[in-house]
Amino acid sequence: MKRLRIWVLFFLCISFSFADAQTKPKEINEQSQAWLCLNSTIRVSNKWGFMADVHERRNNFLKDAQFHFIRFGINYWLKDNIILTAGYGHMWVAPSIAGWHTFSNENRIYEQVQMTSKIGKVSLLQRLRNEQRWQQKMANDKATGQNKFTDRVRYLLSFTIPVFKNPKYPSLVVADELCVQFGKEVVYNTFDQNRVFVGVKQKLSKNLSFDLGYMQVKQQKASGYQYDKNNTFRWFFYYTPDFRKKKIAATK
Repeated sequence: MKRLRIWVLFFLCISFSFADAQTKPKEINEQSQAWLCLNSTIRVSNKWGFMADVHERRNNFLKDAQFHFIRFGINYWLKDNIILTAGYGHMWVAPSIAGWHTFSNENRIYEQVQMTSKIGKVSLLQRLRNEQRWQQKMANDKATGQNKFTDRVRYLLSFTIPVFKNPKYPSLVVADELCVQFGKEVVYNTFDQNRVFVGVKQKLSKNLSFDLGYMQVKQQKASGYQYDKNNTFRWFFYYTPDFRKKKIAATK
């Protein structure tokens, strides 16, 4: 437990210091966004299950599309608190250049490990994800037939902190996700993004909950001197049905 606390503190110090070092750019584009999502984790046996996500992200709060995204995968429960996942995702990315209308495509495959634990009454979630991304290149509002390949590594650290004694009341959520990327065309922005989230988590039923709050996303662009600073409204739903008991009952 002591080692875990030391590791958590070390990660937070490194993450925030790295992000701070990267937020001294020549140009900052500050904008407002809204991120909406339904995350599903479905368990069908002691070891196996699957997941499916649907994301909608908007610029200028809700006015303009940023991208639409779907992701699915196969889950393997190494232990009840450790899940291994591999899967595929597809993104339709809205054009960022004025006058363009064609959405570009991104295909990605990913592998991840997710672990949950507790420090006293505080729930801790850690997730390490590796993504292989093929981003469609565009020119003059048309696809060029070429892709930019990058390999991105993401580490998420999330704390759920009870505020009230009654578990039906909301909990506080504090999270940080650091993203770094690699590839032949990644020259000036190995640091990709840092996402800091503060909000509340509310349980709606046994299998459904949501978190709602503010997220600040800092992203370094390919030029190395241009940055996006996104002030983001985030509303994520989590659907986590467990069909193991139903399956056992059906066989009796």
